[in-house]
Amino acid sequence: MSTSLEAPDRLDQVMDGAGLLAGAANIIMQLAHPGVGYGVYESRVESGQLFRHPFKRSRTTLTYLVVAAKGTDEEKAVFRRGVDRAHAKVRSTADSPVQYNAFDPELQLWVAACIYRGFEDVTRALHGDLSPEASAFFYKQGATFGTTLQVPPEMWPADRAAFEEYWNRSLANVSIDDTIREHVLSIARLEFLPTIISRLFGPMNLFFTRGFLPQHFRDEMQLTWSEKDQRRFDRILRTIGAVSRRLPNALRELPYNLLMRDLRWRIKSGRPLV
Repeated sequence: MSTSLEAPDRLDQVMDGAGLLAGAANIIMQLAHPGVGYGVYESRVESGQLFRHPFKRSRTTLTYLVVAAKGTDEEKAVFRRGVDRAHAKVRSTADSPVQYNAFDPELQLWVAACIYRGFEDVTRALHGDLSPEASAFFYKQGATFGTTLQVPPEMWPADRAAFEEYWNRSLANVSIDDTIREHVLSIARLEFLPTIISRLFGPMNLFFTRGFLPQHFRDEMQLTWSEKDQRRFDRILRTIGAVSRRLPNALRELPYNLLMRDLRWRIKSGRPLV
C-alpha cells in the first residue's frame, strides 16, 4: 500500500473493530508455544473454557485487550488481580505433555508479543504501512499488553529491532501438535458458537485466519495459502480499511467501547471480571 499511518496520540485511537477478524489467528500464534497451548487446552478453570462458555470467555479475552489499551492504571490493576486468580489454577500436572505455569513471565511475554505483533499486522493490513513515528509509538505502547499481565517492564525488548530479534529467536519454540492443531482449527471455524453461526461464518473466518497468520504458523498448522488467496485477502482488507477510515471513531471503535463500559460497570457493581 502507498498510504502511511501517522502516529496517533494514544493506542486506543487506532483500535478498529475490523481488527476482530484477526482474533483466531492471534490465538493460534499464542497457543503455538506448547506451554501456552497446553495451558489453555488443559485448563481446569471451568468458567474460562471457550467451548463451554463461549461468550463469557470471548468477553474476558477481548476485555483484556481493551483495558490494556484504554484502561486507567487502577482498572488495569483490578483486571490483573482477576486474571491472577484464574491463572493460579493453570499449572501442568504429571500427565501433561509439557510443563507450564500461567505465571511464567516468559510465557506471558510470548502472549504479549503475539498480541503486539498481531495489532501491528492488523493496522498495516487495514490502513497501510506505518510511518517511522507510528511504528515507534506502537512499539512503546505495546509493552502494556505484557505489563497488564505479569511481565516486568524490563522484560519487554528495548526497541523494535530488539523485539524482532526476540520474535525470530522465539519462533524456535513454536510447535503445534495434532491435539492443539485440531483445537485451534475448531476455534478458527467458530465451532464454539451455535451450529448455524459456525456453518454460515466459519469458512469466512478460517480464510481471514489463514490470511493473518505469518507463514511460519501456517506451516505449523498445515494450512495452504496461495498467491491468489493473498491477492483476495489484500483486496478485501484494503476495502474494509477504506470504509473504516470514513466511519466516525465512535462507530469504528464500538465493540471496544462497549467492552470498556461493561468492565467499568462490573467493577462498580462488584461483579466478577474474569
